[in-house]
This record gives sequence, structure tokens and C-alpha cells, in this order.
Amino acid sequence: MRLHIVRSVEDFDSLAEEWNNLLSQSASHVPFLRHEYLATWWRTLGGGEWPDGELYIVTARHADGALCGITPLFLTKNLDGEAALMLLGSIEISDYLDVIARPEDLPSFVNTLLEHLASPEAPAWQALDWYNLLESSPTLPVLKSAVSRLGWQLNVERLHHCPFIPLPGDWEIYLAGIDKKQRHEIRRKIRRAENADIPVRWRIVTQEDNLDAEIDAFLDVMGQDPQKQAFLTDAMRLQMRLAIKAAQRAGWLQLSFLEVDGDIAAGYLNFDYANRIWVYNSGINFEYSSYSPGWVLLGYLLQWANEQQRGAFDFMRGDEDYKYRFGGVDRFVVRAKITR
Repeated sequence: MRLHIVRSVEDFDSLAEEWNNLLSQSASHVPFLRHEYLATWWRTLGGGEWPDGELYIVTARHADGALCGITPLFLTKNLDGEAALMLLGSIEISDYLDVIARPEDLPSFVNTLLEHLASPEAPAWQALDWYNLLESSPTLPVLKSAVSRLGWQLNVERLHHCPFIPLPGDWEIYLAGIDKKQRHEIRRKIRRAENADIPVRWRIVTQEDNLDAEIDAFLDVMGQDPQKQAFLTDAMRLQMRLAIKAAQRAGWLQLSFLEVDGDIAAGYLNFDYANRIWVYNSGINFEYSSYSPGWVLLGYLLQWANEQQRGAFDFMRGDEDYKYRFGGVDRFVVRAKITR
């Protein structure tokens, strides 16, 4: 493998098509590794999460010139104050991260990467600090083996619950597979909304809708939660707007609303990607709490996902109780930190 280091935005942008083609075949294939997502993340440094950083994307090509590996890194001071090479997307707003390589290329790529990072040509780093790898990531055992050969240390720390629902492709079969009390509660709340004295409807934003206005509406309803309002700084609002627009252009945005008498009562910002629904964020208008708008909209989205034959409904990071009541199966993301 021949390595090349990408340090400019222009060179980063030039990789877009090759990058996404390789990602579609990668051992780890998640929307947060899409080129358009990470390009928006870098533009705002994660919505202001990082004060500064330097691009250090390591790519690999076979002898024929074909792209076969990407480790999207940037150099910054990590939370421990160390000079660290971290994965683009770290930490707060990108639920799943990893390196990008086909399964058959992954061991060779990771070993070649670490050999480079051990060389004088690499920047002066104190840690490789990689957050939000799935605990099941095939990268982790490869890292463990490569680090051992170099005499370095690898610490893997479990970080967050990431429940997901395997979908059977049939709404009634899905309901039959969850707790009886919960099944009754979902049916009851949907029925109450549908039988309300005022109109209750749900919708998914389409290409024909005014996306800027829909984003404003979503951020408004999301900001009704005081914690989310504090999260939505100007820089973070810009980041979310850029990410939503990038996802729409690439065809994997699923922004949906539940409306009560024409007012937005709940919203879900999801990604419809790789035959899976990825639940990124949500908001509830507490004025309409009596209609259980969050649960009702979630029920409609699960029904839609089954009807459209999506394979899973991924709640991603967070162990909120409702995720398990809807049938979530637990898994975890980890922080893999390498020192020498």
C-alpha cells in the first residue's frame, strides 16, 4: 500500500466520489463517515466543539492507484490536554466513527498506518484518541494486534449504550415482538391522536419542501428542551443546518414532523441510509404533551420503516428508557486510546 497524507481542504474535497465509493464497501459503513458529513463537520469543527485542529487524513492506494483505505484524522489537544490524532467527527455529534477500508484490506491498512505514525514523518502526537467505535468494530482486534507488535499501549473504554431495533419488515410482526403492555400503549396513543377532535397528521419532508423553513421549524421545536437549547449555539445551529442540507443533497435525509391542528408538535431528524434508519435528534412541543407527540411520531416512523423494508431502526447513543420499551437491543461504543 502507498500512503498519502491529506492536509488541505481542497485535497479533502477532491476525494469525495472515491471516498464514498470506498465507504460503501467498508467494514464499517455508517453515515457519519460519509464525505459530505465530515466535510461539514470540519467546516465548523463540530459546531464549535474544538477551538482548532489540523487536518491529517491518511489515505492508502493499491499499486494500481485504487483507493483502499482512509483514516480521517485531525491533530488537536484532546480532553486530557495531550497532542492527539483524533477521528474527524469526534466527539459529541457523530455517534459512530471508524477507519474506512474493505474487510480484506483492513489489517494491512491499519498496520501500514501505525508504521507511518511511528515514523519521523508523522506529526508529534502523544495519543491516538479514537472515540465512538462500535464495540463490535473489526478495527479493534486489528488495532490490538498492531499495537502489541509496536510495544505501545491500547486502552479500550466503554462509553455509551447504542440500542437499535432489528425490523422484521412487517408492522404487526414488529408489535407482536415487543412487550404486551408497550404494544398496547403504542396502539392506544396512536388511536387517541387519530381520533382527536382536531386534525393530527404526520409527514416526511420532501425535496419539494422549503428546506430552510423546515430546518428552522425543527430547531425551534428541538430548542424547547432547555438542555437542547443550551446545546444549540450559533455554531452548532450552523453545523446542523449544513449537515441536514448535505444529507438531503446526497439523498439520505429523513426529517419528519407530527402536526396538531397545523402546529408542529414533534420532530425527528433521522438518516435513511444503507437500509437503516439512524435516529439523530428529536424535539417535542410541550404545549401538545397530552397527545404524546414524540411516541406517536416514533410509532409512525417505525411503521413506515417496516413497510419500506428497512432492516433496522438505530437509536444510536443514549440509554433513554423509551428506546428499550420500543424493543431496542443494546450495544455500545467505545473510546480506543493508543499511547507509546
